[in-house]
Amino acid sequence: MSTLTKWAPAVLALVLVASPGVWRYSRHVITIAHEAGHALVALLTGRRLEGIKLNSDTSGVTVSRGRPTGLAVVLMYFAGYVTPSLLGLGAAALVLADQVRPLLWATVVLLVGMLVMIRNVFGVVSVVLTGAVMFTVSWYATAEWQAAFALFVTWFLLLGGVRPVGELQRRRMRGLARQSDADQLARITRVPGLVWVLLFGGVTVGTLVVGGRLLLPL
Repeated sequence: MSTLTKWAPAVLALVLVASPGVWRYSRHVITIAHEAGHALVALLTGRRLEGIKLNSDTSGVTVSRGRPTGLAVVLMYFAGYVTPSLLGLGAAALVLADQVRPLLWATVVLLVGMLVMIRNVFGVVSVVLTGAVMFTVSWYATAEWQAAFALFVTWFLLLGGVRPVGELQRRRMRGLARQSDADQLARITRVPGLVWVLLFGGVTVGTLVVGGRLLLPL
């Protein structure tokens, strides 16, 4: 892989995450991953998943039925903010193992599975467009472009997973996030919301460091 195709994806991902104007749009991909995390954990812990909504303001909501307290609901709420970063770490491992095409196809399959549970038009459009891009690259792009795109997606998930945690705490400090995942967890566990935000931050920053160390030698 040339120097350009190695570093350009990381730089592009950083621009999409760090630029406020662009982040307003690119953040929708992180929201998809966030809500997918809630949904997947809800299913794995035996809760009944009823639907997912993705909104144009980059917010989202996943509705499931089950006990309002207990480990299952704690894991479900915790999963949202850490899922993009964990997906990024998994993607980094696949890129390192030269499994780029399986990575792209697995992403398409996950998006198709998520599409079944979307309950609003904007959410359908967001997931379909994201899936279409992944499918197009996996089917038509050359191996070199697929590798570069996979690197971009990996860096974007790793970097993009960190920023929403800081945004969450700023909203909480202004009293604008009373129904956030951290505050829901605080009500369920009686552990302060700030502690949960710090845990979100620890996971997302930690995966960025580990994922970055995996990718930088490439």
